Amino acid sequence: MERSELSYIAQEYGTPAFVFDLGAFQQRLHAAQDIVGEGIGLCYAIKANPFLIPAAVEAAGKLEVCSPGELDICEALGVDPAAIVFSGVNKTPASVHDAVEYGVGVLTAESLKHAALIEAEGAARGEVLDVLLRLNAGSQFGMSREDLVSIVDRREDYPHLNIVGIHYFVGTQRLNLKHQRKELGKIEAFIDELRDEHGFAVQRLEYGPGLGVPLFVGDDFADTLAPLRELEPDLRAIAERVQLTIEMGRFFATECGTYLTSINDLKANKGVNYCIVDGGINHLTYIGQLMGMKVPVIHNLTALDRDASGPVDEWCICGSLCTTNDVLCRGAELDDAREGDVLAFSNCGAYSVTEGVHLFLSRTMPRIIVRHADGSFALARDFTETSPLNTPNY
Repeated sequence: MERSELSYIAQEYGTPAFVFDLGAFQQRLHAAQDIVGEGIGLCYAIKANPFLIPAAVEAAGKLEVCSPGELDICEALGVDPAAIVFSGVNKTPASVHDAVEYGVGVLTAESLKHAALIEAEGAARGEVLDVLLRLNAGSQFGMSREDLVSIVDRREDYPHLNIVGIHYFVGTQRLNLKHQRKELGKIEAFIDELRDEHGFAVQRLEYGPGLGVPLFVGDDFADTLAPLRELEPDLRAIAERVQLTIEMGRFFATECGTYLTSINDLKANKGVNYCIVDGGINHLTYIGQLMGMKVPVIHNLTALDRDASGPVDEWCICGSLCTTNDVLCRGAELDDAREGDVLAFSNCGAYSVTEGVHLFLSRTMPRIIVRHADGSFALARDFTETSPLNTPNY
């Protein structure tokens, strides 16, 4: 997004605010699709940023939905339920019923209990429901290899489940591709085992490689799609055996987002320059950022708009919360910082918009602005007061 556009948004809509470039987001999805080819599907994990859902549906086709609330958002937006993979570690009879009632394309079973819940819903409806068995990858998500095999071996006990394949996801921001290559080899061996020893043919694999993206000054931004390009031969090999869908959120969405916040105060103490902004960690989070020790890509938009530049100083950028934890960056170089200047934090299209501790201190939630592919802007969410949510009602 052009600097002039961000400056316009700050003037027109105020700060703090998130700006999401829908066109850039869709371009990245299209570029990813070009890399892997049409034979491999893409699925956008909407937990990364629900404000990108309409654009994701157009460009990716599939959405991973992990909670009843996310399902409600999809229903409100009129998302085709066939495009939804209904995931989530804590399914209940009610959430399974609602997902099936909506008509989701496939549900994941992450435990023996999940398989039983989905079977019961199918039996009550007299329908056979498509299910992906989620294989545990060393966390609370998915079921053990032994439990998955037991369901396959006892599939006659689940007459209302159409077990179409496997769901597998380890984690996010995984920068060393040797881990993905190793796990893809293990998955292929498991697929062979299910076929040869258990008489079960895996049709589909929903796979989350969790590829990493650059976020901080000093990271390599030269080709942020390089990890997918490098992993493509390995993905292609397994796609020749099963219908493969790649599921990611951060890798697809990070670059399309900018956070705008204004400088409200400048001061110094014992050699440290403090820059107080109208946002904070209640809005902005970066994975891998610990107490502001790393430096995100930050631009002083107002200084860039001034004719003459001033001194470049190092600043500890802090938010509006009354806690010493509210540090966005401990040592960022800012050009000619002055009160009222607008700072633009780059690469926050994923997770920040929903991960912040929004209710802490009952501060106002930021505006959300989207930039459409045609260059027009729209207000996706106005400033939202959190104080009513923290007000006792007794």
